[in-house]
This record gives sequence, C-alpha cells and structure tokens, in this order.
Amino acid sequence: MLNIWDSEVWGFMLIAGVLLLSMLLANMLKRSVKFLKYSLVPTSVLGGGILLIVSSVYELITKDVFFDTQFFGGNGMATLEQTTYHALALGFIASTFKSSGGKLSKQRTTEIVNTGVTTVATYLIQAIVGFGITIVAAMIISGFFPAAGILLPFGFGQGTGQAMNYGNIYETDHGFVGGKTFGLTIAALGFLCASIGGVIHLNILKKKNKIKLTNADDSTAKAENVEGDNEIPMQGSMDKLTVQLGFVLSAYLLTYLLMYLLGLLIPGMKATIYGFNFLLGVLSATLIKFVVDKLRVKKVINRQYMNDFLMTRISNFFFDLMVVAGIAAIRLSVLENYWGIILILGVAGFVVTYFYNKFVAKTLFKDYEQEQFLMMYGMLTGTASTGIILLREIDGDFKTPAADNMVYQNFPAIALGFPMMLLANLAPAKPYLTLIILAVYFLVLNIVLFRSKIFKKKKK
Repeated sequence: MLNIWDSEVWGFMLIAGVLLLSMLLANMLKRSVKFLKYSLVPTSVLGGGILLIVSSVYELITKDVFFDTQFFGGNGMATLEQTTYHALALGFIASTFKSSGGKLSKQRTTEIVNTGVTTVATYLIQAIVGFGITIVAAMIISGFFPAAGILLPFGFGQGTGQAMNYGNIYETDHGFVGGKTFGLTIAALGFLCASIGGVIHLNILKKKNKIKLTNADDSTAKAENVEGDNEIPMQGSMDKLTVQLGFVLSAYLLTYLLMYLLGLLIPGMKATIYGFNFLLGVLSATLIKFVVDKLRVKKVINRQYMNDFLMTRISNFFFDLMVVAGIAAIRLSVLENYWGIILILGVAGFVVTYFYNKFVAKTLFKDYEQEQFLMMYGMLTGTASTGIILLREIDGDFKTPAADNMVYQNFPAIALGFPMMLLANLAPAKPYLTLIILAVYFLVLNIVLFRSKIFKKKKK
C-alpha cells in the first residue's frame, strides 16, 4: 500500500513541475539575455537544454541517472519518455479539432498540396542521405546499426516524439543500443540547425536589403477569436477548457482502442502500430469531429463545442511539453561511441534541408519565396512552432499564405508520408532495397511537385 508521502506518488508530479519550471526559467533567460533573445531558439528547447546540462553534470559526478533518483520515484527517465510519446499524439489531436476554414481557391489548394508534397519529399531526401551515411558507417565501424540514419527525417522532419518512437522500435526490436537517445539527440540537433541556420539566413537577407525584420513582440499578428459564433459559454455548467480537454482525451481513448484491436489482429506489427499513435489519433479526432458536425447539421446539437483558440493553446502546450521532456531524456553518456556519426548526420541534414527547400520555394512560391522557405525550413528541422518563429521575423502579421500552408498541408503530408513510415520498419532487414525504394519515391514526388514545370502546356 502506498502512502501519500511516498516518492512513487509524487514522482510524476515532481517531474512535471521540473519540466515546466525549466521552461519558465528559459523564458526569463530569453527575455533578459540579449544573445538568447535574438537566437530564435524556442523556449522549450532552451528549457530542455537546461535540464540536459543539469542531468549530465549530475551523472558525471555521481555516476547515477538524475531522473532515476528516488526523488523522482526511481523511474523518471521512463516517465520522460512516456511524456514525449503521449504529448506528440495529444498535440496532433488538439490541432485536428480546429476548424478547417472556408472553401479554398484552386491556386491556394495547389499551393497547399505542393507544401504537403514538399514536406514528404524533404523527409525522403533526409532519409536517403542519412541512411546512406550510416550504411557506409556500418561498413567501417564494427557492430554499428546501419539503419540508424533513417532517424534523421524523424528527428529533423517530425520532431522529438517520432524520433524517440522509432529509436525505441530500433532499440527493442532490432538491438540498436541507445536507439531512443540517438533519435532524441538528432531531434535536438535539428532545433539547433533551425535556430542557427535561420538566424544566418535572415542576417544575409537583411544585409542584402531583401527583407525588413519585424519585432514579433510588437507585431499586430492576427489572433484567433477567443469565442466564435454560437459557441458554448466560457464558464458554463462545465468550463470550456474542460470540454476541449474532454474531446482531446476521448479521441486518445479511441486511439488506444484502435491500436489495441490492430495489435490483436497484427501481433507481429504491434510496436509499429503503437508507434503510429499520433496518426491514429488524427484519424480518431477526425471521426469524432465528423460525428459532432453531423449532429449539429441534424440539430441534435445546437451549439458549437470546439473552440479553435483553446485547441491551439492545448496543442502548443503538449508540443512544448514533448520537446522539453524529449531533450531532458537524452543521456549523453550512452552516445560516447556515436558522436562522430551524429554530427555528420546533423550537418548533412542541415545542408539538404536548407538547399532543397530553398530551391522549391524559389521555383514554386515566387510571390512569397522567403516566407515559404523560412516556414518550411524551420518546420522541417524543428517543429511547426519553429517554422512560425522564423516566419514571424519577416511576416509578423501573417500577410502571406505561408502560415496557412503549414496548417493545411498536414492532410496531404500524412497521406503521402505513410509509406515512408512503413519503409522505416523494412530498413533494418533490407537496407539496400529500402534505400532504392526511398530514392524512387523521392523521384516520383518531385515529378508530382514540379509537374507544372515539367509538363508545360504548349502555347499556340
């Protein structure tokens, strides 16, 4: 029987407190230290970095894992990994519950689809380059896991949660020692590439007088409505925030039931199925949203229950929590034999992501080339919030469609990106076949992406 003063009772709450306290401290540093203020490093990344430094110094001195001490209940590292895993799906679910907006014009639809195709094509080029590097590394370094490079697109392109998910699959199913930490470290390097690369690019453009930087804090950027038409009151018989969380967690409950059933039907792919928690979460949220909308049309429900403003806040909270927990969960001591490979992957990921997205933006988004590039580069080396941070430096009021492209591109990106996730599971068993399929798929997507340039209509 547990006593209320036992560390097992307090462990999770203490870790949650430390994670959020680190972000508050990071925010204070961002406000007061000039270098950090203009660094564009997200607060959640800085908070995770603070905890990483503290835990690494503690382990260096005591030889014990900081978050696995009795103070945190004795199993804090597992709690950090679980937080990263769940926060990824919960953030996507909350984003899915937001309204999809009005009807889009043909040109805007094309731009959104092209943004989604660019996203997946960037995943693919990151995977091809990363996988190629680690295949060569495995030939040189005895015992090195050749499929480790596949974690580059998950760390750079999809962020901390997916990098840990696939690192865990490689660690548990394929014997890649330190796979989770490897993936999380790649994701942390992605954030650094987003910040440093973004600042360098902005300064180059500024010196060439091609852009005028805006102050994000002073910007009159469009804000979402706190309350839309015919919505339930902010404080009724049930608080409005409670209602939003009810939808989000109900969707996650449905997500678990789907994963559980699929795990029974396909037991050999159980790890992969549970690694897709965010994707099944999006499908669950879409289903619930569809049912609620139908009930409103049939007048069974007369009020609007979902609120975009609150869903955005919930989504951002979970993504911030995911990032800070993911970086805090890194154990540098586990990576002592991998640093050379990790740094090579980081540099290669930065180069291919930067130049590929620069080329796409210049070719297909000429009306707002720099805005589209910064948004895509930030998103595909960090997260959506990193892309927004970079975008706001030159488009603080979101006058260009770049921000909307980021939101709506998720649907084509998820559909087109699904095969790559399956290929990531094939990679350890058949590396060369996987590499060939990735290259062919990348070629096909680029034909789709540049279709207007390749198949130009002949002018009479």
